[in-house]
Amino acid sequence: MTGATTGTTSVSPTTHQIWTRSRGVLLVLTVLIVAGFVIAVIRSGGGHGRLDPRSTDPSGSRAVAELLKDRGVATRVVTTLDEATAAVGPDATLLVAGPDMLSGRQQEALRSAMDTSGGRSVLVAPGPASVGGLAPGTSADTPAPVTAREPQCTFPAARRAGRADLGGERYTTDNTLGSDSCYLADGLPTLLRIDGPGSGDTVLLGAPDILYNERLGKEGNASLALQLLGSRPHLVWYLPSLSDGSAAGDDGTGDDGETGIGRLIPSGFLWATLQLAVAAVLAAVWRARRLGPLVGERLPVAVRASESTEGRARLYRKANARDRAASALRQATRTRLAPPLGVALSDAHSPEALLPAVSAHLRDGDRDLRTLLFGPAPADDAALIRLADQLDALEREVRTS
Repeated sequence: MTGATTGTTSVSPTTHQIWTRSRGVLLVLTVLIVAGFVIAVIRSGGGHGRLDPRSTDPSGSRAVAELLKDRGVATRVVTTLDEATAAVGPDATLLVAGPDMLSGRQQEALRSAMDTSGGRSVLVAPGPASVGGLAPGTSADTPAPVTAREPQCTFPAARRAGRADLGGERYTTDNTLGSDSCYLADGLPTLLRIDGPGSGDTVLLGAPDILYNERLGKEGNASLALQLLGSRPHLVWYLPSLSDGSAAGDDGTGDDGETGIGRLIPSGFLWATLQLAVAAVLAAVWRARRLGPLVGERLPVAVRASESTEGRARLYRKANARDRAASALRQATRTRLAPPLGVALSDAHSPEALLPAVSAHLRDGDRDLRTLLFGPAPADDAALIRLADQLDALEREVRTS
C-alpha cells in the first residue's frame, strides 16, 4: 500500500474508453440539434400554422390570401379580440378561425360587434362550444365526413362555385327566414348563411378544407372561398390566441372555468390517458410474471484472491481509509485466532473473552494486546504496515505455541 502509484489505477477509465462510451450519445445529440436547426430554417419562410393566411404549409391559407389580394381585397391578420372588434365594419369581412377557442365572454363581445358592424362574418367550423353564442338560435349536430358535395341551395355564391369539399359540422337553425342551407349532409347543411341586422350576414362553414392551400385547387373550393371572403374590400382574419388577455374572466380564468390551455385538450384525452395507464400497469405485471424466480449463476470469470486484495487495497488508499483497512485486518486476525484458542466465534470480537486466551498462549505476556487487536486507527501508511506485520507475527506465535 506504500508503493508508488500513477495518476490512474487499474479501475480508472482511460480517455479512449470515455470517448468510446460517450460518442454514440454525442452523435445522437448532434444529429437532433442539426435536424432541428435545418427544419427551423426550412419552415421559417412561411410556415405559421393551420388556417394562417401567411402560411405556405398544406394546411395554411396563403394561397387564398394571395388570390384575394389580386382581386383587390386587403387581408389583415389579428390575434386579439380587441383588434378584431375594432377592425370590423360594413366594408369588412370578419373570418374567425377556431371559434371554439373563444371563452363565453369573448363570444358575447364578438357577437355584439358582428351585429353592429353591417359586414359579413365567416365562422370556420364552430362547434357546440361556440355556435350558440356566435349565432343565436343555431345548434351543431353530429359531424359528417368532408367530401365533394353539391350546393343544393339558392345561395348565389354556392351555386356559382358548384361542387366543393364540405362536411364537418352540421347545423340546425330557428332562423328559417333569411337563411340559406347549402351542401347538405343527411339533410342538414354544412354551410349555413344567416341574415344579420342591417346589411350584414353570418356564414357558418362546417369544415375549413376549402381554405387550405392543398385543397384550394380542387372542385369549386377556390370559387366558393373567394366569394365568401371577397364580397367586401377588407378581410379581417382573426386567429384566436391563448395570450389574449380578454380570454380571462374576473377570477383569472375563462367564464366556463377552464384555463386557455384546458380548452384545447380534447374531451376524450383524460379517458385515453387512463386507458394507457391501465395498459402500462398490466404490461408491467405481465412482464414481471415472465421473469420467474431468481436463479443463481456462476461468474463468467474467476478473479484471483491476490487481484481482489490488491484492488481493494488501492481503493482504500485512494479513499485514504486507513481506519477501514486497519479494522478489516484486526477483524480477520481475531476471527482466525479464536478457534485455536478455544474461543467461540461469537466471542472472537469481545476483548474480555479473547485477550485472556491470547495472553495465556504467549511467552511474553507484557505486550499491549488490547491496542494491537482493538486499538485506534493508524496515523499514517507506515503505521498501518507495522500493524499488519505485528498482527501476522502474533498469529504465527499463537499457532506455534
